[in-house]
Amino acid sequence: MTPFQPSRRHLAAGLAALCLALAAGGASAQADYPSKPIRLIVPFAPGGVTDTGARVVAERLGSRLGQQVVVDNRPGASGNIGTQMGAAAAPDGYTLVVGFDGTMVINPHVFAKVPFDTLKDFAPVGKIGDAALVIVTHPSVPAKDFQLLVAYSKAQPGGVSYGSAGTGSTPHLAGELLRVRTGANFVHVPYKGGGQALADVVGGSLPMLYTAVAGAYPFIQRGQVQAIAVSSAQRLPSLPNVPTVAESGVPGFEVNSWIGILAPARTPAAIVDRLQRELHAVVQSPDIKERLASLGILASGNTPAQFRAEMEADLRKYGDVVKAANIRSD
Repeated sequence: MTPFQPSRRHLAAGLAALCLALAAGGASAQADYPSKPIRLIVPFAPGGVTDTGARVVAERLGSRLGQQVVVDNRPGASGNIGTQMGAAAAPDGYTLVVGFDGTMVINPHVFAKVPFDTLKDFAPVGKIGDAALVIVTHPSVPAKDFQLLVAYSKAQPGGVSYGSAGTGSTPHLAGELLRVRTGANFVHVPYKGGGQALADVVGGSLPMLYTAVAGAYPFIQRGQVQAIAVSSAQRLPSLPNVPTVAESGVPGFEVNSWIGILAPARTPAAIVDRLQRELHAVVQSPDIKERLASLGILASGNTPAQFRAEMEADLRKYGDVVKAANIRSD
């Protein structure tokens, strides 16, 4: 008996059937999404604004999706390690990563090489919000407002040292912008994280810190540090008596950190859209907005296209700042 030899027609029909089966299986998986817990990678240690903002939304997002959203802290290399893990994950919607402006749009300029491409390796889901920055000083610093602080720094032979979460971080770039705009004699002191820098200001070994409101807020409330100015366009509900930098003599000055959620590139559009809808509903719910506001985070939420456009614009903006200040992390 002659063995069956499949013709081209048989092969084409078989391939078509296989493609239909795979497509049906993929469509079914998307329709059932999510059918298991979702991992949300935070590329920083617990306690910072990125981690705090993620945890505020994770539980509610899980409730809306019907599956637990598990926060997984993966710190290291200024956020590059955890972010790369998110980029390399399977594009099935079950591993997401928290994007932070410092990691996504500043690190590519200050590191000689980063293990991911911000625009090619991720599918933006949406923003959680914008985190305002605040300038705080130890109570022993005699300057009690921003203009006096600038004058005080100019009068000191060695200037006034200010800490940040690290070289190339958003607070570092904000401090450099202020130095250029005002002529202040601010001297940058990089730390490996904002927590230790804040501890040194509280302890009195560092006079000044530029940091996210989320971490500094309880220390401001207890009077352990004094809040000089916030970097947002308007005063914050959580710190209504603290003026903005803009109203303190630097017109138009505004620098915020943003945080949001991204999926690996090639995640199906249907899954990204579902995540975006639920995330937007979470961050716009009154109680979540209030909790975020107490941390200095203005809840926003946007579409994937809007989020991508913002990242593209920020890559250009911070690229110019880093080049002008000749900032390098390695």
